[in-house]
Amino acid sequence: MRNRGDSGGRERVAVFIDGANLHYSARGLGFQIDFAALLDFFGQTTYLVRAYYYTAMLETEEYNPVRRLADWLGYNGYRVVSKPAKDQMDATGRRFIKGNMDVDLAVDMLEMAPSLDHIVLFSGDGDFRRVVEAIQRKGVRVTVVSTLETQPPMVADELRRQADAFIELADIEERIARRQPEPPPPPRESAPVPQAPTAPRGATPAQPFGEMPDLDA
Repeated sequence: MRNRGDSGGRERVAVFIDGANLHYSARGLGFQIDFAALLDFFGQTTYLVRAYYYTAMLETEEYNPVRRLADWLGYNGYRVVSKPAKDQMDATGRRFIKGNMDVDLAVDMLEMAPSLDHIVLFSGDGDFRRVVEAIQRKGVRVTVVSTLETQPPMVADELRRQADAFIELADIEERIARRQPEPPPPPRESAPVPQAPTAPRGATPAQPFGEMPDLDA
């Protein structure tokens, strides 16, 4: 962890991302997160001490996109905190995945708070209201990033009220959204080569339009 003297007078910030909550918030708004751009967004004007990403993962799946994302994040500036998710069924036989990272995230925020000026929390989960209040008592500001523009809204009202500031995710989409590659231009069509007219069946110099139909048949 960087010490206080390294910040050069800039605000010391740490970012804490509730991975599942951010995924569903961005999906509800119709875009995907560019996590490299997200780091740049917060690192341009602050001293970004650390960025955490929290996710639960099924270990039994051969192809796991969450695992691929977590591996990429771990090599590109994030501290990934994960634990195995549990594949369960409810009383109706419907399959669901259980993997709650709230306690892990809350403990890390509390432990990091004495070395920070400002915490940015990417989550709308109302369960974080109490830990946000505890961090504020330590003199650390807390900004919550989530969205009110999905149906239903992804941020709990009690968490938004408790935070020192609220950033609407849709308002920063232009800064942190993944850019779709430009489609290649369509191939240029060459000018058609003029084709010699095909003479109608039975055409002769005397009958240039071919055989005339027998109108009396």
